[in-house]
Amino acid sequence: MISKIVENAAAALADVPDGATVLIGGFGTAGQPMELIDALLEQGARDLTIINNNAGNGTTGLAALLGAGRVRKIICSFPRQTDSQIFDGLYRSGKIELELVPQGNLAERIRAAGAGIGAFFTPTSYGTPLAEGKEMREINGRHYVLEYPLHADYALIKADRGDRWGNLVYRKTARNFGPIMASAARVAVAQVREIVELGELDPENIVTPGIFVKRVVQIDAPAAKEQQ
Repeated sequence: MISKIVENAAAALADVPDGATVLIGGFGTAGQPMELIDALLEQGARDLTIINNNAGNGTTGLAALLGAGRVRKIICSFPRQTDSQIFDGLYRSGKIELELVPQGNLAERIRAAGAGIGAFFTPTSYGTPLAEGKEMREINGRHYVLEYPLHADYALIKADRGDRWGNLVYRKTARNFGPIMASAARVAVAQVREIVELGELDPENIVTPGIFVKRVVQIDAPAAKEQQ
């Protein structure tokens, strides 16, 4: 019997090694898998490369992981907001590496990894410092920059409901990067509000098929309530 249900977040992330590349879902705090991030913090893996839309909010979640000195590099599109003081301090002191990626490119690079696309040309970032050192090509009179997929060892995502096969449905804007991140990682771990029996999820509403998910953990804590 196939069952991808894991007892708790700690067990789901017990094998994350030092130096791993980890995709973390969320658009700010919406859809951020807080309990999985906390479990990664407790687990102890270091020298991580994190791929996320932001670079942490306040002092919890991803910001706490950064503050603990566990992240070597972050790849994101929006590293600075009013409450990103932890990242800001680390970056200004040279303690973390940043790869800044325009948001559309970030999403497409992650999606390309899951779709098996070797590389793609995009006009975004042409003529800016973000295109320096990259291959460029003129196509039909327009200039493009070559971008490569963002593969990862692990993806930590948050969904609303899931079943033992790993099929997932999301809640509104909390969906954001979750589906493409699940497909781009070797091991996708999903925290869900509820685990249901097989057949309870309408096949037409399943956004992430279980083939992309390795582990599912139910989180009952209040922090697991989706934010928009």
